Amino acid sequence: MSDRLRFGAFVPPHHLPVNYNPTYALQRDTEIVQLMDSIGFDEAWIGEHHSGGAEPIGDPMMFIAHVAAQTKHIRLGTGVVSLPYHNPLWIADRLAMLDHLTRGRVMLGLGPGALATDAAMLGIHPSEQRDALEEDTAVLMHLLTSDEPISIETKRYKLVNARIQLDFYQDPHPEVLAAAIVSPSGPRLAGQHGIGLISIGATMKAGVDVLAMHWDVAEARAKECNKTVDRDKWRLVGLMHLAETRDQALKDVAFGLREFCDYLQHTTPTPQMVPTGSSLDDYIEWALSSGSAVIGTYEDAIEQIENLQDLSNGGFGAFLLFDHNWANWNAKKHHYHLFGEYVIPHFKKTNRRLKSSELYARAVRDELAKAQSDAIGAFASKHAASAPKK
Repeated sequence: MSDRLRFGAFVPPHHLPVNYNPTYALQRDTEIVQLMDSIGFDEAWIGEHHSGGAEPIGDPMMFIAHVAAQTKHIRLGTGVVSLPYHNPLWIADRLAMLDHLTRGRVMLGLGPGALATDAAMLGIHPSEQRDALEEDTAVLMHLLTSDEPISIETKRYKLVNARIQLDFYQDPHPEVLAAAIVSPSGPRLAGQHGIGLISIGATMKAGVDVLAMHWDVAEARAKECNKTVDRDKWRLVGLMHLAETRDQALKDVAFGLREFCDYLQHTTPTPQMVPTGSSLDDYIEWALSSGSAVIGTYEDAIEQIENLQDLSNGGFGAFLLFDHNWANWNAKKHHYHLFGEYVIPHFKKTNRRLKSSELYARAVRDELAKAQSDAIGAFASKHAASAPKK
């Protein structure tokens, strides 16, 4: 595993309260990915949601195709495709095309579907989703990795001698990852197929409690299936808002933290990620006392990520900011700037030699300054001596 972390954002996205302009909201989602691209973030993961009103991207692949044309370097992943909602053949087929359109910048994150209200519209009961994900991922991975056709019939689709017609741009195919919150389904899937893992809500209490378990399950399952898993392909997702000072950060989140927490408590049926309290002060207390979020400075962010490295019991490959609208648009962009300016180079170590060079220059500054001064004075005297007499 590389000793340099990679960084990105997990963009569901959340737009609250639900009285926003959806056209402008989608534009801002595009702009935040463009901003990350300009700063030097490595990747952005785009979610799939179909109900609840706050998360308006229903097709992450379509959004990726849109934003890929407006960015240069950042890698773009589905965070996640809710695979039980789809026919795996068409997901594989669209992934191959998207791999070419993005010139190899696409990644595929898979999950069972986070919103039970989404699944309910398709007649899928929550008890079915994780088994369906395992079944569908096996079909999908066959389509991605084998030239042999596959025939299968499930409760949700039927395939007859199915195969994809387009080779991938990436060799052998785009990176595939499974998502996990607290259940072992994602880590089991990662181990079964030797794919990556995204631990969502890793800084929330439930996520922290199972963090080391996630990788233990993935490794154990990989061993059972004669596969290997790589910690470098493990992403952790955490909640943060950064400002110049902690006081400023706390003032910033008064804009939207209450609406975010209320949404998790009363709209989205995701019991794995539920804040406590009912007022802004309660939610701030929940975020800070439980360690669920960083609301502070870049130093606080660095400390949180270092704690996660310890809790992961062996390290991980990338940290993803959980994108949100806790602060107004300008403060949110400044949060990304601060993270990119100070947190990313701390862990990537891209400013290590700059710091070393500065320390060396400081250590020899007085001696060299005197030598420079003496040299300038000597040259001035030499010039004066050689100048024609008037």
